[in-house]
Amino acid sequence: MNKFIFFVALMLCLSFTKSSGQSIQLLDKNLQTPIVNANYQYGKQQGISDQEGIITLIYDANSVLIISHVNYGIIHLSSTDVESLIKKKEFQWQNHEYELHPVSIIALHQANTDSLSILFNNQNRMSHDASALLGQMPEIALIRKSGNYGFDPVLRGFKYDRLNIVLDGVQSANAACPNRMDPPSSQMPVNMLSQISILKGPYSLRYGNAFGGTINFKTDQPDFESEKSIKGRLSGSYESNGVIYRSEGLFGFNGQSHDIKVYGSHSSGDNYKDGDGNTVLSSFSRNNIGTSMAFRAGTNQVLRLNASHNYASDVDFPALPMDLRKDDTWLGSLHHSIRFKKKLKEWNTSIYLTYVDHLMDNFNKKLDPRMVNAETAAKTYNYGGRTEGHWLFDTNQLYAGIDFRADKAEGERSRHFLMGPNMGNTVYDNVWQDAFINKASAFAEFTQSLDKWNLVYSARIEYNKADADDPDANFSSFYNELSSTTINPAISFGATHRLGSKFSAELWLGHAHRSGSLTERYINFLPVGVDPYEMLGNPELGSEQNNQVDLSFSYGDHSSKIKITGFIALMNNYISSEIRDDISPKMPGSPGVRQFINIDNARLAGFEAVWLQKLPARLRHRFSIAYTYGKNDDTDEALPEIPPLDLRYLLGGHYFNNKLSPEVSIRHVLEQNRIARSFGETRTPSFTVLDLSLNYSVNQHLELSASVNNLFDESYYEHLTRSVKGTDQAIYAPGQSFLFTLVAKL
Repeated sequence: MNKFIFFVALMLCLSFTKSSGQSIQLLDKNLQTPIVNANYQYGKQQGISDQEGIITLIYDANSVLIISHVNYGIIHLSSTDVESLIKKKEFQWQNHEYELHPVSIIALHQANTDSLSILFNNQNRMSHDASALLGQMPEIALIRKSGNYGFDPVLRGFKYDRLNIVLDGVQSANAACPNRMDPPSSQMPVNMLSQISILKGPYSLRYGNAFGGTINFKTDQPDFESEKSIKGRLSGSYESNGVIYRSEGLFGFNGQSHDIKVYGSHSSGDNYKDGDGNTVLSSFSRNNIGTSMAFRAGTNQVLRLNASHNYASDVDFPALPMDLRKDDTWLGSLHHSIRFKKKLKEWNTSIYLTYVDHLMDNFNKKLDPRMVNAETAAKTYNYGGRTEGHWLFDTNQLYAGIDFRADKAEGERSRHFLMGPNMGNTVYDNVWQDAFINKASAFAEFTQSLDKWNLVYSARIEYNKADADDPDANFSSFYNELSSTTINPAISFGATHRLGSKFSAELWLGHAHRSGSLTERYINFLPVGVDPYEMLGNPELGSEQNNQVDLSFSYGDHSSKIKITGFIALMNNYISSEIRDDISPKMPGSPGVRQFINIDNARLAGFEAVWLQKLPARLRHRFSIAYTYGKNDDTDEALPEIPPLDLRYLLGGHYFNNKLSPEVSIRHVLEQNRIARSFGETRTPSFTVLDLSLNYSVNQHLELSASVNNLFDESYYEHLTRSVKGTDQAIYAPGQSFLFTLVAKL
């Protein structure tokens, strides 16, 4: 009888244990703190993690566990994953700080599958221009003045200083070349990067004045290990069209308290042929060397030093009056972080310095008649820093801090006349006037979780001071005042609402001010715009304002993800330019002078969509589309340099234990009929390009890849590609090209 009672009691106990489920604690991977108020759904089971970050599950072999949180995003875990978590009794989750904003990510390492991300591949890591990587996203177009170098990104129609381009959230560079042969994005050290985050709109205000968006290039983070180890990588590639050789390498060693890496790369190429077999001037040479050194003090402090040196030489720019002779750039930054076990969880401080020494000339240009030899030597300096705290209040969090950025440019153009009344004379032009802009700002971002609502409040206030230390007398004669001081506020609000476990909706509202750039305020008679007119800066420009709205809808499960976003940006005091017939240009052959001005109203609107789905036979596909509409409401004309509708389709798979990865991608771009005739724009025909690639991982030490770009030798050019200087002929894209890549790892 006693044995029977004991047996019944034991069965009841086991039954109760089974029905009560198993506990799993959700922990922040870095801070090791509980993740509170995470929503989860597991078959018919659902709930919210408690104050200890604990969720309770009854194992179900036929269900997928879906967990979502305002600070960590959403993750789908298979039954095998759940079984493993039950044994471990915990799940460590990486904070995804960009999840809350309209964002696309180009990533090298990806912990979780994310349909809105594009992985780095071997060829990407060897790119000599980081700007080229941005062109993988349909919402980003590239202004091209050369066949192979110095591409300038345009995000949703926002370009130049309307985009906040930073390295590790703080460092930037100013183009020393007035024609932007060396845009900030092209200076980023590609093989030192782990991911590129493209934050759209004036919503994420932590990293600077995000008037139209922020592009944040992130370097590899420290990797401390319990045992000392050595790591290394050596990569090389060959591209047939243009005879382009690329190579890059990494050597590093790490341990419990140190992680030291040294990087290097070299790329060079010659002229390529377009789809019709015509030669396009596009030769270039580019070197980079850099280091990242991180040291850990105790368990809660990390000090990290990043430094890189880029050197480019003899780069052809057929769309510009000069070619790049040399570009010598140094970037250095120092970062310190400390963690706490209070509501204040972390404090990060960074300082940086950037120096660009640029030289360009027209000595190799084929000019008939050659009236003048011209050369421009220019330098830019950037320095500054930021300090920021991170607080956690149960389910809410706060980022707050201050930052400072100083931009300065100096340079001189020499013109030696070979013909005409000035023959034999040399004239010197003060192109940058030793102009500077200093910006000091305070910012804060607060996120709040309320049941199925995630709310984000962000604000920034900027003090902007600009002046010229060496003003040109002729330039000064056009204005009453060269210096200016402005206050630029920015504020945004975002709300995300989860409609069940698979659907969500987002609404973003933002208002931002932006003062004119160094070019817009102080450029001194140089042709730096869309057309060949010489541009005259205007230090009396007012700050432009952007009032923007984003609305998006998302669907996601373990096999398919879809996101559709629409936006509209209404801008006041928009900075544009107008032709001044009463002002004479400085260079012979120039059609005239344009002066930067404010126009009352302009607008940008458009949409983006992305759909990723897993298919049978270990296949996956991705479809994405982007379109932007731009209009100058004052003149009822299209804004210049707005790309047409862009569609992308990618089909790929993973086979033989993920060792073999074939991929086919198709890109179709529609004709661009909306053009700004007053800026000399012409219509651009549509085109379709097909690319193939195959990647094979021999083992953990060796990878091979081969690809064919522009398989059918399509002859085409992008709408944002400038025309060859002095002609109406655009710079056509490369025709068919074969690429071969080899990567060896320690």
